[in-house]
Parts: sequence; structure tokens; C-alpha cells
Amino acid sequence: MTPDQWATIRRLVEWLDSANGDGERETAMRLMKLAEESGEVMQAYIGATGQNPRKGLTHTPADVAAELWDVILTAAVALHRFTDDPAGALESKIREVARRSLPPQPPRAPEHPNSPRPPRPPGQARV
Repeated sequence: MTPDQWATIRRLVEWLDSANGDGERETAMRLMKLAEESGEVMQAYIGATGQNPRKGLTHTPADVAAELWDVILTAAVALHRFTDDPAGALESKIREVARRSLPPQPPRAPEHPNSPRPPRPPGQARV
């Protein structure tokens, strides 16, 4: 997430704190909200796959994505209860998971300003 997005999430946390307080009960409610949002992801996925023959297709992949965004946002709000630096904690977690999950990247050779660039695959945009 970008710094602006984290700042907006911080404002949402402050808004919720002012409306609902910031005690243990509110922490539990925010974690329960995360579980509720996760259930909505599953409901949308079941609807998008037509798993329930009585209901058929009731959702789209875009609905599933929207529910996943709700989970991410709700988790980011809840994360503020457990760290003073949620952005740093997320960045650290991403690095940790990548380190243990992804193969090491080979070192890149330094580019010379006049060296030719490798050809682009067809249809790939120039960056």
C-alpha cells in the first residue's frame, strides 16, 4: 500500500476509535469483522462458481475481488491494534515470505549506457 493509503487507513482507525472506543472489546469486534468479511469472500466465490445448484451463478469474479479488498482493508484497520508501524510490519512480512518462498534471483549484470537492450516479446509495451 502507498503512504497515502496508509494515512487514509489511519484516519479510518481514528474515526472508529472516536465512535466505538479503543478498548479490548473494540479490538475483538474488529477481529470479528475480519472473520465476517472473510465469510463474504467465500459467499461471493460460491456464487461466482455456481456451487449451490439451487441458486446458480449469483456473483462475478469482480464481486469476489471486491470482497477480498474488504478483507485487506479490514485487516489493515485491525493491524493498527497490534503495531505502531503497520506499513513497516507489512513490508517486513512480505520480505520474510518472499525470502522463504521464492528462489534467489541471479545477480543482474550492470548495464552500460550504450549497450543494446534485449528484444521485447511481441505485444510488450516499452517502459
